[in-house]
Amino acid sequence: MNNRMEKIVALCKRRGFIFQSSEIYGGIQGFWDYGPLGTELKRNVREAWYRDMVATHDELAVPPGAPSAFSMVGMETSIIMHPQVWKVSGHYDLFHDVKVDCRETGRRYRLDHLRGRWLYFVAALHPRHVTLPPERREELERHQHLFICLDPEKPEEDIHATVHRAAKLFGVRSKDAEALFGREDAWSSEPLEPLTRDMDLSRVVAPDAALPGTLTEPREFNLMLQTILGALGGEESKAFLRPETAQGMFVNFKNVLDSTRVKPPFGIAQVGKSFRNEITPRNFTFRSREFEQMEMEFFCRPDQSKEWYQYWRDRRFQWYLNLGITSDNLQLRDHAQEELAHYSVGTADIEYAFPFLEPGEYGELEGVAHRGDFDLRSHAEGKLVAGPEGCFVVETDANGQPKYKGSGKDLQYFDDQTRERFYPHVIEPAAGADRATLAFLCEAYHEDEAPDEKGAMQTRTVLKLHPRLAPIKAAVLPLIKKEGMPEKAAEIYRDLKRAGLAAYYDQQGAIGRRYRRQDEAGTPFCITIDGQTATDHTVTLRDRDTLEQIRVPVQEIVETVRQRVE
Repeated sequence: MNNRMEKIVALCKRRGFIFQSSEIYGGIQGFWDYGPLGTELKRNVREAWYRDMVATHDELAVPPGAPSAFSMVGMETSIIMHPQVWKVSGHYDLFHDVKVDCRETGRRYRLDHLRGRWLYFVAALHPRHVTLPPERREELERHQHLFICLDPEKPEEDIHATVHRAAKLFGVRSKDAEALFGREDAWSSEPLEPLTRDMDLSRVVAPDAALPGTLTEPREFNLMLQTILGALGGEESKAFLRPETAQGMFVNFKNVLDSTRVKPPFGIAQVGKSFRNEITPRNFTFRSREFEQMEMEFFCRPDQSKEWYQYWRDRRFQWYLNLGITSDNLQLRDHAQEELAHYSVGTADIEYAFPFLEPGEYGELEGVAHRGDFDLRSHAEGKLVAGPEGCFVVETDANGQPKYKGSGKDLQYFDDQTRERFYPHVIEPAAGADRATLAFLCEAYHEDEAPDEKGAMQTRTVLKLHPRLAPIKAAVLPLIKKEGMPEKAAEIYRDLKRAGLAAYYDQQGAIGRRYRRQDEAGTPFCITIDGQTATDHTVTLRDRDTLEQIRVPVQEIVETVRQRVE
């Protein structure tokens, strides 16, 4: 983790944004708790998404760039669903990571997270420096060509550290190590995963291992978290915590049609918890075992699906820009053919340059997938697999029967005007609320120079969050605790709260230090009640980003803050 990311993590703990879950017991990996400010920030992210997707959507108007007008509705579905849902959807068979274990250290790794470097032990260069017994030298020379894995938690490990590890492995003095190891590709690291298809794992040195050949053969590891329903706990009681919110919307497709009278094109949006049994959760809240999704399933006519796919790609990318992510740190990347999920006709990822990644690397914020008619057909007919000429067919067992049967319900849409019956195609923008919150925090973190109370310049840490996302919209600060200032400040504070604007009252400490505390919390506006307030009924409004201070009449301060937040 680089210095910038360490500062962000420290700020999150210090200011009450994010804490390690169960921290007093040593924590539990892959789970996080949101503190008072973090709860408000994440709630604002969720509400900004739901407001823009559903609450303020005008179904009578055609949005810019959309092929036509459309409807949007919301849902909230259960975390635990019928196990058959996950078998028919493909998660039971296909939702897995490939893992390897180290027999020496007991550590487990995702195969696609392991990278390493080839090293060649060239004993003939300086044989006098190899002070090993003959049998040990013979053993190691059988492994002259080794792939030394880097630690996934320390991907920045330089070649000198790798050579030092190799020196220990071969019993070579450190000062002779550079000369004793040949080089290839300027020591560039490469992923282990594609090499395992045709390489001998006995030549692989796992992270922290003292000898090669300690990794197990790669094997699949299902990512769904299991649970037991009822008191008996037998095999028939096994269920799963949902790995995504999408399936709840698919199985309710007909219910939504019948209860709301919407018709394609329309979207069903949902915000909710999902769970994935990640092997190696890492990078703060970026990869967790419990997380929150903001997903929308958009149902449209098959002949219009390509246009809708392009529309949602563009619209979702713009959403992050509108809320403060700079275009330099954001990209829209189309998946290559080999990356596509089994159901996907096409997928594009909206990616952010998180500080914990190497320069030029991006991490996924949101995926926009063209799912075709895979989901509705699967839940109607049975689990689908790729068939001839790019179509899907129901997967069968050895007896020719459906491997996992669908519901048997007709999930097609019937157009009573054209008399057509068809499975709508689905476009799915799926965003992570936790990842979005983390991206907004990373983007907002700044350090600059600002004058203190005495006019001396000092480093200021500030979160330049978009006002819509800021946990606190305005801090109310009486300059001193007398002359009626606290009473007037309390009155303004209550007016802001009644207007639905998250406000904070603080009368402790020098005004400069109070400003700094609010800057770290991301508060966009500070309202100071001072001696002038009693004479002309104005207050000072300070802008977090520009440090500009203006006088605003007391009776206008609430509306002024409201307008600036929006």
